Amino acid sequence: MWNSPAIDRRSFVKAAGLTFLASLRPGALMALERADAVYASGMRTANGSYAVATVTERGEIVDQLALPARAHGMAFSAPTGKTVAFARRPGTYAMIFDISGSKGEPIVIAAAEGRHFYGHGSFSPDGRILYASENDFDANRGMIGLYDATDRFARIGEFETYGVGPHDMTVSDDGRMLVVANGGIETHPDFGRTKLNLQSMQPSLTLIDAATGALIEKHSLPPHWAKVSTRHVDIDDSGRIWFACQYEGNRNDLPPLVGSFTRGEELRFVDLPEETTRRLSNYVGAIAVNRKDGLVGVTSPKGGVSVTIDARSGRVLREDVVPDAAGIAPAAGGFAVSSYDGDFLAARSNVAWDQHIVRIAPSRRL
Repeated sequence: MWNSPAIDRRSFVKAAGLTFLASLRPGALMALERADAVYASGMRTANGSYAVATVTERGEIVDQLALPARAHGMAFSAPTGKTVAFARRPGTYAMIFDISGSKGEPIVIAAAEGRHFYGHGSFSPDGRILYASENDFDANRGMIGLYDATDRFARIGEFETYGVGPHDMTVSDDGRMLVVANGGIETHPDFGRTKLNLQSMQPSLTLIDAATGALIEKHSLPPHWAKVSTRHVDIDDSGRIWFACQYEGNRNDLPPLVGSFTRGEELRFVDLPEETTRRLSNYVGAIAVNRKDGLVGVTSPKGGVSVTIDARSGRVLREDVVPDAAGIAPAAGGFAVSSYDGDFLAARSNVAWDQHIVRIAPSRRL
C-alpha cells in the first residue's frame, strides 16, 4: 500500500479535471469541495453489486465505478494517478483506473493461465511497473506477476516469492526491493478459499531483488509459531518493514500478531498487552503506517477493533471499538478506518466497505 499525502481540494480538482467534476452529482461535488483527503476502496453496494469508490475522510462517496466481481486490496501510483483494485482471492482480474477518466477507460487485466491473484499488489515508485501477488496453484508456488504500466499493463514476466501463499506485498522507497508476506497457506481454485495445509504451514517474509527476482533474504517464522500466517506489510519512514498476521491455531492461544524488521535483521514481534491481543481475536485484517506521525495502525474485523501503535517504542497508544473493522490508511493525526457495516470514520453509508482502503494522492508517502 502506498501511504501518500492527501490530495487537498485544489490538487484533487486540478487532477480530476472539468469533465470529471461535471459528471458528479451536486451532493458529491459538495463533499469533494469540503474534503481534506480522498481515499479509494472496494465495496458492495446496496443492490448487492460490487464497485470501487472514491471517498472523502468524512465518509462521503464522491464517485464509484462498477467492478466485475468483489475486490480486495488497492494500490495507487502517485506519478501516474493510476489506482488498481485487485480481485479477492482466488480472483482472476485486476482493474486499473484513474480518478478523472481523462486517461481513457479502465483497463481490466486477467491472471495468466495457471495463476490467480491473491488480492494485493504495488506499483514501482515511478509507476512504470505493477507488481501483483499471485499463485502458481498447480506447483503450489507463490509468484509476483510483473505488468508494464506503459503498455496497457501487458504481463512481462514473473518472480518467485520463495514461499507459499503470498498475500500482501510492497516495494522499497528506492524501488530496488520487493517485500512479500508469504502466508504459508496452500490454496487451489478448485477448492475455492479452502486452506489445504494448516498442519504443515510455513509462513515467511521475503525480500526480493526487483530487477532480477533474486532472493535477498528469507525470514521464516519459528516452528512453534508455524500457524502464524504473515499476511500484510507496510514500510515506515526509516525503511523498517511492519507486518501483521492471522493465526490458524487454537483460538485460546495468544500468538504474536504484529512485528517489524529491516534488511539484515531478525524478525521482531511487538509485545502487545495480553488484553490487546485478545481483542484482536488472533486476526489482523489490515496494517498501515502513518509516516508523518510515526504510527502503525492495525484492524481486526473479528475483534471489532482498531489499534494504534507507536512505531518507535511499540507501545499501544489507543484502541478503538469498530465493529467489523476493515480497511485502514493514514489520516491527519492518525488513521482512517472503514468497516464492513459501511462506517468510514464517523460516517455511515448504505454500502459494505471491503477489506482495504488506500489514500489517493499526488506524491508518494505520508
